[in-house]
Amino acid sequence: MCSSLIVFFMESKAYFKSPLGILEIVATLRGIRSIKFVERRGKNSDPMPDLLENCLQQLAEYFEGNRREFKLPFDWSGEPEFHQEVWRELLEIPYGHTTSYLAIAEKLGNPKAVRAVGQANAHNPIAIVVPCHRVIAKSGDLQGYFYGLDVKRQLLELENPMSFARQGDLFS
Repeated sequence: MCSSLIVFFMESKAYFKSPLGILEIVATLRGIRSIKFVERRGKNSDPMPDLLENCLQQLAEYFEGNRREFKLPFDWSGEPEFHQEVWRELLEIPYGHTTSYLAIAEKLGNPKAVRAVGQANAHNPIAIVVPCHRVIAKSGDLQGYFYGLDVKRQLLELENPMSFARQGDLFS
């Protein structure tokens, strides 16, 4: 019982209404622990730590098109080392660009680890900021996103409208 009490005091939450839905941000004393889409908004931590305020500001700037890179610490404690290696590679993908699962596996020195890279992406706890949405199939097809391909396409379209605009949008 005592350990759950410690966790309670070490985590703080904030909610952000993005154009794609509500994001729940969880932070610990070490950094951002998770950012995920949720059905409904909860109660923000009171008082709100500076880290959460900073994260909310950076997310707002990103969705306004004014931020291309996030500058936040992460708390990946307890996560598998291979997943962390993949997530660090995700942070290297430039805004508005994509890469493939195979390319990440090759960068990690194991081209046969494509499925493992996909699994690490699927378990990425920090949506948008750790940009797993920028990883696509080597064929160029959108593939696998925890929140669905529509959300993935919308994030890619936000970052690079010339490459990811919907065909119908071209003639509006």
